[in-house]
Amino acid sequence: MADIKLEHISKTYDDTAVLTDLSLTIREGEFLTLLGASGCGKSTLLRLLAGLELPDTGTLRKGDVDMLSLSPGERDCAMVFQSYALYPHMTVGDNICTPLYMRMLRCWQRLPGMRWLSPHARRQIKLAHRQGHRVAQTLGIDTLWSRKPAQLSGGQRQRVALARAMVRRPTVFLFDEPLSNLDAGLRQSLRGEIRQLHDALNVTFVYVTHDQHEAMSMSDRIAVMKGGCILQLGTPAEIYDCPQHKDVAALVGTPRINFITLTRDADGRANYQGHTIDSLVPANTAVLAFRPHTARRQNGPNSLGITGQITLVEFTGTEQLVTLKTLTETSLTAIVDKQQRCVVGDVMTIYVACEDLHGFDAQGGRVELIYAARQDPVVPTPVFSL
Repeated sequence: MADIKLEHISKTYDDTAVLTDLSLTIREGEFLTLLGASGCGKSTLLRLLAGLELPDTGTLRKGDVDMLSLSPGERDCAMVFQSYALYPHMTVGDNICTPLYMRMLRCWQRLPGMRWLSPHARRQIKLAHRQGHRVAQTLGIDTLWSRKPAQLSGGQRQRVALARAMVRRPTVFLFDEPLSNLDAGLRQSLRGEIRQLHDALNVTFVYVTHDQHEAMSMSDRIAVMKGGCILQLGTPAEIYDCPQHKDVAALVGTPRINFITLTRDADGRANYQGHTIDSLVPANTAVLAFRPHTARRQNGPNSLGITGQITLVEFTGTEQLVTLKTLTETSLTAIVDKQQRCVVGDVMTIYVACEDLHGFDAQGGRVELIYAARQDPVVPTPVFSL
């Protein structure tokens, strides 16, 4: 195994740029997730790694080997597709063993009925079945060996697809949104199984998804993509705690992060809800953001006070998800203890500690906030009216 390096990769379909001057290093043995909305280029990048597509410009190397000079079969990559891609006329066992048949048998020996005419072919088939059965036992599908794909549930089909990839013993696994067709409970179960599989095999996993829960729960590192570019590459904690772009902050985290649009007075000082907060934000700050769980009902030192009218209260069991309409924002969301009384139509003030705020400029780039220590709120509670 070795690191995989993509440098200055670009890919265009017709007149549409799908990947633009993208560079990325995939570390040996890591679990890397490509996260982004549909159309951001993540699946195209995966297909480039597999050899199903070629870039217009750029280089792709695995250690000292130029992967662009290799065919898909020579790249030692196994791909798991969103649609499972199982052969409907074959049993589970034959689906799992197909890569081994392709490797062990000659072309004529793979023809229907011909494989049994050769003693050598029969021995190779038995060997393939032993190897495939061991992999099936690992994934708990050995009892399904003789069934056809139509007789399987969605989760069982996905395990068969995983087994077919595992039996090849590749150095790189490529996953193209493999859990998107499954229900929520099964997705959660298989997320854990895929992560455990990575830890057991100790090989490189590259995983494509638009689901931030999958990315955050399984990955060693996440590459957040938009418009054919990587906005941020880092660990799940780095992506969540220190988003380097407004779009990264918006994509990661549930409930969704809140954004506060700032205004400027005639002197260029930042204002929110009619109060100057120039001591908090640098001159290029256009937007502040905070996550719903950081909002507090109690005032505290170095806090930003925000007042709004309650428009929605959602009880989640352990807490309440409260939606506020402010004078300047469409809505903001705060997580409130379930014991606190929250009624639709009431006016509520929440407070956010300055260290829990994120700043972004007009282009969406991160701005580091610097504030002076003080004991009163940065923004006093304004008179609220709608």
